[in-house]
Amino acid sequence: MLFILSLLIAATVAIVVHGSTRRFVRTRLRYVDAVQRAVAPWMAGGATFLAASVLVPFLPLVGLGTALTAGLAVGTGVAAGVRDIRRGTLPVPYRG
Repeated sequence: MLFILSLLIAATVAIVVHGSTRRFVRTRLRYVDAVQRAVAPWMAGGATFLAASVLVPFLPLVGLGTALTAGLAVGTGVAAGVRDIRRGTLPVPYRG
């Protein structure tokens, strides 16, 4: 039961982190040249993994697998955000 709960936590973290990272890169880092490099997703994912792995001993139901999942989600989110910038698929700004 605890394994399924921790798996659901890791999946939820991956979905939320990927989407928010992709949106952040697409909107806020659009004009930053450093994010366009090929190493940027690897650096962002590695930094996230290191930060999350420090928190693992203090959080119940969260293990190194969750930290690795968060790192992979950030890396793929950065890569997807950069791809969106290159293709020109930016979000429509809200004008209310």
